Amino acid sequence: MSLTNAFYPLMIVNKSRRVAFSTASLLKMAPEAEERKIVHDMFLNTLDTNTVSFRSRVLPHNSVWMEDAKLKGLEICHPQQRNIFNRIFGGFLMRKAYELGWATACSYGGSRPYVVAVDDIMFQRPVELGSLLFLSSQVCYTENNYIQIRVHSEVSDPITREHHTTNIFHFTFMAEEEVPRIVPKTYGESMLYLDGKRHFDAVVQTKNGQNV
Repeated sequence: MSLTNAFYPLMIVNKSRRVAFSTASLLKMAPEAEERKIVHDMFLNTLDTNTVSFRSRVLPHNSVWMEDAKLKGLEICHPQQRNIFNRIFGGFLMRKAYELGWATACSYGGSRPYVVAVDDIMFQRPVELGSLLFLSSQVCYTENNYIQIRVHSEVSDPITREHHTTNIFHFTFMAEEEVPRIVPKTYGESMLYLDGKRHFDAVVQTKNGQNV
């Protein structure tokens, strides 16, 4: 069985949920009141009580700064990975994103994780042959022994030097033991944290609805 076919049972094929995520995107709307409180509480929990300064931040026990929980990769898009339309096969992109996401979760959790869910995947634009494919994997949310990974896929034309996002993948992994808590430091990282929490909560709700 190919990796692409193996992903199908794990994908959350839910059009209404995808539309809801797009409509309520943190790039379009401010966080909800409960989410703002989560971010504020995390911020207060990282303040240095000795200095009481906004610039002095202290990492809580058993935690990791979000900026220290990422991996990057580069792929050259060779003709061997092309599809019938003479573009890069989508399954190749999925596999590379999954591999980097898995490596990130493995490095973060300190054990070999297994995938719990793969979010609904939408290909925003095709990837041309000869392009440079940049992949950035980030731990964006953790809970107990779950690790939520976001992989940003960006393609660059080496001739025109134009950069375009092709995909954003969301993977939910489970480690063997409880993992450190991921902590954002900047506002942008806080939005990634909330976005990761939203995707993780959606996975939990879906599995509860299926009595898994």
